[in-house]
Amino acid sequence: MTALLVLVQTWQLYGEARERIGERAMTTSRIVSRLPSIVAGAEAGVQNAALNLQVNEIRAQAEADFIVVGNRAGIRLAHPLPDRLGQPMEGGDNIEPFAGREIISVARGSLGVSVRGKVPVKNAAGVVVGVVSTGYLMPAAWHLVVGALVSLAPWFVLALGLGTAGAMLVARRLRADILNLEPEQIAALVGQQRAVLAALREGVIAVDGQGIVTLVNNRAAELLGPQSVSQQPTPAPLAALWPELAALTRSAQYPLSRQQNLELMLKGQPILVNIEPLGQSGADGGGFVAGFRDRAEAVALADELTHARGFVDVLRAQTHEYQNRLHVLSGLLQLGRPAEALRVLNAEIEQGAQFRQLLRDVQVPRLVALLAGKRERAQELGIDFQVAEGSNLSALWERHADTLVTAVGNLTENAFEALAGQPGTVTVLIGEDPEGAQVEVEDSGPGVAAEVAARLFTRGASSKGEGRGYGLAGVLGRVQALGGQVKHTRRGGHTVFQVSLPAPGNTALVSAASEPTVSEPSAPRPPA
Repeated sequence: MTALLVLVQTWQLYGEARERIGERAMTTSRIVSRLPSIVAGAEAGVQNAALNLQVNEIRAQAEADFIVVGNRAGIRLAHPLPDRLGQPMEGGDNIEPFAGREIISVARGSLGVSVRGKVPVKNAAGVVVGVVSTGYLMPAAWHLVVGALVSLAPWFVLALGLGTAGAMLVARRLRADILNLEPEQIAALVGQQRAVLAALREGVIAVDGQGIVTLVNNRAAELLGPQSVSQQPTPAPLAALWPELAALTRSAQYPLSRQQNLELMLKGQPILVNIEPLGQSGADGGGFVAGFRDRAEAVALADELTHARGFVDVLRAQTHEYQNRLHVLSGLLQLGRPAEALRVLNAEIEQGAQFRQLLRDVQVPRLVALLAGKRERAQELGIDFQVAEGSNLSALWERHADTLVTAVGNLTENAFEALAGQPGTVTVLIGEDPEGAQVEVEDSGPGVAAEVAARLFTRGASSKGEGRGYGLAGVLGRVQALGGQVKHTRRGGHTVFQVSLPAPGNTALVSAASEPTVSEPSAPRPPA
């Protein structure tokens, strides 16, 4: 910093010295150009020994390196070196003076580079008849600079002392930031942390802002594949070890946010991933730590509990409905109206048969069971629950039954809650084509609340208070893990959630193109 200060000060002093010398040269040239003998000599335009002697005497008094007087053609009439009289003036800077303007310039003449003050010589009629050029060679400017630097030397020493003191303070602060640990102590801590990572039964990798894996614990190496880790020893590109995670984090909008229980595919197996950002994320992010485990191991119990709760709700709804129907039948029989009881019973049988007929082409048993239970739940709530005619799904989708059950279950339950106890209609449509499967859940509710619509699929986003807003985030995570999309829109005054899944075997990690879409937000509707 002291050296930089000296350089800056030198450049500034050099500019000031050049300016001061230029002003001094300009003053001398003005004085010389107004002398009658100079005006007469310049107007005559011929060599004059007396004129040259007079000019050189003035140069000595002004301590200038040269004073040159030229005629209108730029031929020297006065010069410090007699052998150069009668020759053209050098430097190429006479255009302005011959136009009647005074200038200060830096140019190379016959004596070297110099700072010049040039003034036109005018006769009594105001016509330019010559030019006077007073100059100081550049060593004179540097002489002034050196003198100024010598006078500033004590201040430079003071700056160096202050910088040294500041460096010592920074060093002390740095030691405090690293807990006053010595290098060997830091090495011991790193060894302990590595041992802790090795003892974890969850895979852990650390990735820097450029997508380079800098740390892999033993469990992560097992899940990534020992061969992959051996072929790509750390540091290694994340894209080479886990392309799906690299694509997800690369397409994410920075700063990268904390994410939990993301479902990704690793070597064809579903994996649950938790992402924790590191440092301050800038344009290219600050890196992250990812902890992950086999979904089959981590989610099995949670799935069983979730399904059990769902089936308990379904059974409870069925129990209530069948109790009500039995009470109706018992009352009709007690009133001696067996024909009407038989009609009610036949109507129930017919409705059940019609519903089963609508689901005849849906060949995923767990999904059919869920829809049957939701029908009972809707009847309990007084909601008209329908499965669109023509719904179909082949047995090939049994492998993704968990995702389908989660998506349809959460979306239909959200639709029930959207009606808020009011009569309404909920319709489920399930379809399949060569590109994959499509599920639509449509309800006649008022729509998603405007303040929630922008973050509808964010974990915890809900207008129902604390502890809610996890259903849609879970659906999005499962669907994206299979390369699908979740969309939300308003159509004909109804709220529609659309789930698209690629055909089994063609699933891939969702990219930026498969982000959830929210369009045409409408009147408030609380999401799950």
